[in-house]
Amino acid sequence: MEDFRLIPAKGDFRKKAKRKGQGPGSGNGKTAGKGHKGQKARSGGGIPYQGFEGGQMKIGRRLPKRGFTNKFRKNIAVVNIGRLNVFNDGDTVTREDLIKHGVIRKNSKLVKLLSVGELNKKLDVKLYSASDAAVEKIKQCGSTFESTKIDTTYYKGKEKGKERPAKK
Repeated sequence: MEDFRLIPAKGDFRKKAKRKGQGPGSGNGKTAGKGHKGQKARSGGGIPYQGFEGGQMKIGRRLPKRGFTNKFRKNIAVVNIGRLNVFNDGDTVTREDLIKHGVIRKNSKLVKLLSVGELNKKLDVKLYSASDAAVEKIKQCGSTFESTKIDTTYYKGKEKGKERPAKK
């Protein structure tokens, strides 16, 4: 068997590499699809890096730096009270339940409830926080709201004579 007689196995659909610069009949001869002269026609030629503007000062350096990134920012998912009607009467609503019902995304750590819409069910709501108007709407229909916020006043040093709680 000679190696030039070898053929790919049945079902192998890999395309052969296009052979550039193989004469005028190939459709990719002479300049091999690179056009005439210029930086992009050279070997290793191309744009040096993203944002390169031909030697001109790039826009990222021409514009001033502005603002900062707040490393203490809390990403709070916002839920309107009308979205809680997907639950049944008497259900307990937690962050996990909201994720299960597709109301918020999985990566939402904190949830705040807003008063947009109407609540028609009696629920036990346990979330990070809620607006005052939302809490009022919850109580009007006989539901309860409990905040899962942690009281951090004793972590702020000597504030109003509060002491750190004793470890158990």
